[in-house]
Amino acid sequence: MDILAHALWTTALAKAVRRSSGPRLHLGWAAFWGVFPDLASFTIPAVLRVWWRVTGVSRTLVPEAHGPSLEWAWGLYNCTHSVLVFAAFFGVAWLIARRPLLEMSGWACHIAIDIFTHRGLFATHFLWPVSSVRLEGLPWETGWFLAVNYAALALVLVLLWGRPAVRAWSKQYRRRASG
Repeated sequence: MDILAHALWTTALAKAVRRSSGPRLHLGWAAFWGVFPDLASFTIPAVLRVWWRVTGVSRTLVPEAHGPSLEWAWGLYNCTHSVLVFAAFFGVAWLIARRPLLEMSGWACHIAIDIFTHRGLFATHFLWPVSSVRLEGLPWETGWFLAVNYAALALVLVLLWGRPAVRAWSKQYRRRASG
């Protein structure tokens, strides 16, 4: 899934959890962890490509057959998209903080979404490094899926944030009508 949708879905999930069970979840941190796997695996190679272009190591931003190699970036991608790696980091963070950092669940949500919305080169090896098993999901960039995804996001966000605004507007309207 695209990075914006990841941020929005993980924020919506955190808002729903916060609303239903009451733990103090920081929505910004949930959104950060929701995009972390992509940021961690794509930012470093992108910065390197720009640096190599600026310094003349490469003539283009597009990877070249005989240019500097970024093969290690696939290992980083697999690492950040692994449920096992997430579980290890979550466990260490829990030990250090002495409580579960529920905002980090955005990372798990990211992986779960990608398992079903990636295929081919980006199919998620969610049990890396133990297994290279992966599903050939529906490509997130498919036109009808993008439309359905963002329509669902809009509906969920309105339900989560819109109801209090509608209630406040309704209360204010009734007050004016009766006064």
